[in-house]
Amino acid sequence: MTPEEEAEIEKSSAPLIEHLMELRTRLIWCIAGFFIAFLGCFFFAKRIFNLLVVPFKTAVGWAHLDPIKVELIYTAPQEFFFTQVKIAIFGGLVIAFPLIAAQIYKFIAPGLYKNERKAFLPFLIASPILFIMGGCLVYFFFTPMMMWFFLSMQQTGGNGQVEISLLPRVSEYLSLIMTLIFSFGLVFQLPVITTLLARVGLLSSEMLRSKRKYAIVLAFVVAAVLTPPDPMSQTGLALPTILLYEVSIWTARWVEKQRAAERAAREKADSSGSNIASSGDSGAAG
Repeated sequence: MTPEEEAEIEKSSAPLIEHLMELRTRLIWCIAGFFIAFLGCFFFAKRIFNLLVVPFKTAVGWAHLDPIKVELIYTAPQEFFFTQVKIAIFGGLVIAFPLIAAQIYKFIAPGLYKNERKAFLPFLIASPILFIMGGCLVYFFFTPMMMWFFLSMQQTGGNGQVEISLLPRVSEYLSLIMTLIFSFGLVFQLPVITTLLARVGLLSSEMLRSKRKYAIVLAFVVAAVLTPPDPMSQTGLALPTILLYEVSIWTARWVEKQRAAERAAREKADSSGSNIASSGDSGAAG
């Protein structure tokens, strides 16, 4: 540890009571931000739900059915109300996430070195961007494809067949699309997680490359569990996962090169300091 780093840690040190007071302040900001976002989302809950139904309408169009007849039901008096509450909670967390992440960063930043703060900050920016990308994939492609598959199982009736129609419950449809958005958002965090593990030395690009074939198999197994049993939906989740795994290998290699360059720079600085010290000792002896 260099004297500059020791001075930086000493400067950021504070009594326990001050840390607890700061933690309370950060928690108040997080709760207040979430509560305001929750109220706003609850006020527009019906409009938000109508936006979430758009993928279902898209699937109805793909199935050559009448989009005007798109219908969802609720079978309990309180069901749609609690569905709106869930929408408000989910939307509030999404909207308030930048504020919550910023408060977490401000709380832990004083305990980090300057170079660690610079290294940690890009992940706070990349993480929500990747989560939004995963959510967009669910909203614009995956959910319509999945609902189209389910709609294709309907029976129109006649010729000795009973009419079987898909009438999703509002709570079940919301749970399905929220679970998918959350699952894809977590999958899209793979480059962030592997890069952080590579920075602390728990993973390497060589290790990731050697496990590539297992990762490909695991991607298709996870896709088979999370998606309907049709090849298009499974491929729709497996291919982005494999692509993100390849991106993780590249980011791990980039981290290794960066660490090697920093190590070489430190060794060069240490050797220069040793040469200067030895030349000073020789001059003093002369």
